[in-house]
Amino acid sequence: MSGPPRILAMGGGGFTMEPDNPALDDYVVSLTDSREPRVLFLPTASGDPTAQITSFYGRFGRTASATHLSLFRRHGSARTLADIVLEQDVIYVGGGSMRNLLAIWQAHELDALLREAWRRGIVLVGLSAGAMCWFQGGVTRSGGPPEVIKGMGLLPGSFSVHADGEPERLPVWLSAVRSGELPGGWAADDGVALLFHGTKMTKVVTSRPGTAALRVDAVAGQLVRHRIEPELLGVTTTSPLNAPVSDDIRELRDLKYGMRRG
Repeated sequence: MSGPPRILAMGGGGFTMEPDNPALDDYVVSLTDSREPRVLFLPTASGDPTAQITSFYGRFGRTASATHLSLFRRHGSARTLADIVLEQDVIYVGGGSMRNLLAIWQAHELDALLREAWRRGIVLVGLSAGAMCWFQGGVTRSGGPPEVIKGMGLLPGSFSVHADGEPERLPVWLSAVRSGELPGGWAADDGVALLFHGTKMTKVVTSRPGTAALRVDAVAGQLVRHRIEPELLGVTTTSPLNAPVSDDIRELRDLKYGMRRG
């Protein structure tokens, strides 16, 4: 597949978190021009669990040519990693431990192959750890408490996930951005996904009403925050689910993200 490099970074959601809501995964398939896109699942961050792999095939097996790559069970395979990775239209990275994910990829030199896939225009997709890994850094819970971790750096800036589902990550991320330990970047609620063309963020979508993304930068030692209202997937513009967010909901969001109104 050719075209500009694209990455879809999800704060949470997709088939592992929303078994009854295919909106985000349908959006993933729509990012390709192929009538039967080849989608490769990398479940490395969770240790290649059978249940997660089965869920992937249950969601993508009907809409794509779906396959997975298990780095924990490579014995007996006659194909090289390059053969597998570089023939895909989409590479979908699951959630789990970002620290383990990056260490295992590096050991197999898969990180270099994924960089090459991105340069060739293969769409890279990930949620949670599988989303943060593309950025310069993020906040992981691989060791328990939230802590700063360095990413691959394909995308400039930092990314924090599960902003509503695991709000304890947010203060750690905000503190790291303020101090300069992490560059400015984005936080995303579960269900929210950011689409990048090249290194520029071009669109924000969500599978869940009432969710949002947040852009934060440090300016002269102070945090500048900008909330981003995403496009709600899977509904028409006349649907009540896509109606303007009420002032009460906005107020709650402002409190969550530490924003001031007016």
